[in-house]
Amino acid sequence: MEASLTLYELNSLVRGTLETVLERTYWILAEVSEARLASNGHFYMEFVQKDARGQGLVARARGVMWNNMYRLLAPAFERETGQTLRAGLKVRVQVSVSFHELYGYSLVVTDMDPTYTLGDLARRRREILRQLEAEGILNDNRELPLPALLNRVAVISSAGAAGYGDFCRQLHDNAYGFRFHTGLFPAVMQGAHVEESVLSALEDVLAERERWDMVVIIRGGGATSDLSDFDTYLLAAACAQFPLPILVGIGHDRDETVLDRVAHTRVKTPTAAAAFLIDHQLQAAAGMEALSHRLAAAASDRIASARRQMELLAVRLPELIARIRREHEHALVLLTRRLLAARRQQVQTAGYGLERIEARLLAARLRCLQEARHRLDGLSGGLRHIVSERLAREGFRLEMAAQRCRAVDPVRLLSRGYSLTLHDGRPVTRATELQPGDEIVTKLAEGEIRSVVK
Repeated sequence: MEASLTLYELNSLVRGTLETVLERTYWILAEVSEARLASNGHFYMEFVQKDARGQGLVARARGVMWNNMYRLLAPAFERETGQTLRAGLKVRVQVSVSFHELYGYSLVVTDMDPTYTLGDLARRRREILRQLEAEGILNDNRELPLPALLNRVAVISSAGAAGYGDFCRQLHDNAYGFRFHTGLFPAVMQGAHVEESVLSALEDVLAERERWDMVVIIRGGGATSDLSDFDTYLLAAACAQFPLPILVGIGHDRDETVLDRVAHTRVKTPTAAAAFLIDHQLQAAAGMEALSHRLAAAASDRIASARRQMELLAVRLPELIARIRREHEHALVLLTRRLLAARRQQVQTAGYGLERIEARLLAARLRCLQEARHRLDGLSGGLRHIVSERLAREGFRLEMAAQRCRAVDPVRLLSRGYSLTLHDGRPVTRATELQPGDEIVTKLAEGEIRSVVK
């Protein structure tokens, strides 16, 4: 009967053999399938390698990073990659092969290469962007025109997030008195369920798209490492093809997700998203005010032109009537002279008495004068009627112009809840135009407020 070894003896033999044959450390490429930080500070992982199709497993090993090494390597990894060590990451790590008689085979992590993980994340983002571009939808949402007014806002966020509260406070308590209507569509904004949760919220907004001008996706208070949860093809494709402009405020200044790339507008924080909407309304209000000034000026010019025309017509009318009267009187004189000459010729020819002829000529002259005066009176009446009709038409046009002026009167805009902020008599459209200590005047429908910028 051959000699037997105990299990401990065999495991000790394996351990000794491995320590003799293997190098002290190896660099390996693997994917982290499980990750857990124990209460004693040790970080336990499971490394796997998948087949070429990325489906079945071809290798698996337990991994551990001891407490002192974890406190050294983990912060540096997160600082470089913006990611915490978690399942789903591909890593390049330096390991030593360990075999313990009780716990078996494991890999002890002694170093990490953050650039490999960073490159893998960037590669995944590039692949998603390339696929969207190949499908011709990468810039669809970015090319949507913004409505003139953005006061109906659908918000996708976590209901209890501090960022959502900051967004609502800044939006509704704005210094210009602009009114916004917001609707919350709750979603999970970090973790494994981000994709399905945000997609569900987008479907809910789409079902009532006529009620909204823009969709705002915001996330406040989360870790930078959670931004990769938004780097999914399905979420990016849905946002790229969404029929309403999407405003995204989910990350920090130096981080850009795929969602940032396909959205219409990207800002850093929820409060920056609120500031974007307020600034858009401010520009719209300034445009309306400029338009009202242009309309008022155009109406004033039309009124002044019509008044000048009426004054000129009023001056020329008597002169026109007098000229017509003179022309008719001159024609009558000529006609009378011709008649007299003809009658004298007839008298000389027929032998009529001069007195009888003159009497008849005088009577004819009087009749002609009366007929001429009757015609002049009729012509004068017709002119007065024409002038009265013209004055009535111009008066109606002046009244319509005055009504349009009243419709765009800034005072009426103020009475509807808007306000106008002035500095040195000029409208303020951006907060960056003001300096601490500047005095500003906020005009309301009733009265004004003077303030000093701090």
